[in-house]
Order: sequence, then C-alpha cells, then structure tokens
Amino acid sequence: MSECLHVSELPRPEPTPLSSTCLECRDAGAHPVQLRLCLTCGHVGCCDSSPLRHATGHARESGHPVMRSFEPGESWRWCYEDGSIV
Repeated sequence: MSECLHVSELPRPEPTPLSSTCLECRDAGAHPVQLRLCLTCGHVGCCDSSPLRHATGHARESGHPVMRSFEPGESWRWCYEDGSIV
C-alpha cells in the first residue's frame, strides 16, 4: 500500500454516496458485480469485473483519481492515476 499525492487532496470527511448502487448499470439493465465509491464526489459505480466498468469510466471522464470499495466490510482504496492501492 502506498500514499499518493491524490489522497492528500481528497475532501474530508469523505463525500456522501450519491446512491446505493451503480445507477448506470440499473439504467442499462445490467447487474453490478462490485461497487466502488468515488472519494471526490460520491459517485457509486461498478468495478472492472462488471461488464460495463462504470467506476473506471467515471474516473476517466471526471478526472477523480481515488475510489474506495463500497462493499460491506471493505475499506481499501485505489488510485486510478497511480495504478495502486493507497
């Protein structure tokens, strides 16, 4: 696990989740595999194991680099820009 510059730039406290599931998957009639929470804005998207990869798409489109797992009992974070757990 590493600390990246993006972690120090995150809002504190972390943003409130904007939904309880991946709304893009819901709207597409798809089933999200694992959920991820954007730590910049609170967007909830599905992980890269889901066919539509909405969390990664959100990171690319928004420029928001860090997310955390939104699964119960998990708290790990990932920086898309650094490509590592942070």
